[in-house]
Amino acid sequence: MKIKLMIGKGEGPNELAAFDAALFDAGIANYNLIILSSIIPEKAIIELKKNISNIKEHGNKLYVVLSKRIETKPGKEAWACLGWVQNKSGRGLFVEHHGSSEKEVVKAARESLTNMMKYRAEKYGKIKTKTMGIKCNKTPVCSLVCAVYKSEKW
Repeated sequence: MKIKLMIGKGEGPNELAAFDAALFDAGIANYNLIILSSIIPEKAIIELKKNISNIKEHGNKLYVVLSKRIETKPGKEAWACLGWVQNKSGRGLFVEHHGSSEKEVVKAARESLTNMMKYRAEKYGKIKTKTMGIKCNKTPVCSLVCAVYKSEKW
């Protein structure tokens, strides 16, 4: 299975509008998001993609692991991060972190995954991360990183 990593950022007159703009930037605005926990199934291949939106899929369910951060204070930053590890069979773990700096979210993702690997029998590879950030100037902003598993009709 292919898991697509999507990144987006946006701004708007309010928090919801900023979130929708970030979803649109990532190419996943016209789906109904179903948030998953953090387990990566066997044989998964994770790849960075941009804009999966398909007019024929408008309104479909979209199964995702989502990290997002909204910021409303001018001068502050919004950062989102997904971190992950996989073993040789493709099984693995995702973690979602958000905060006010890239350094903060990457550090948190690495700490979480390192701890999660301690009590699992699996042998995992290198920790990987993907981040997105945006600075708030006047209006609310949102950054997101999303792992898209699949789209499904109702």
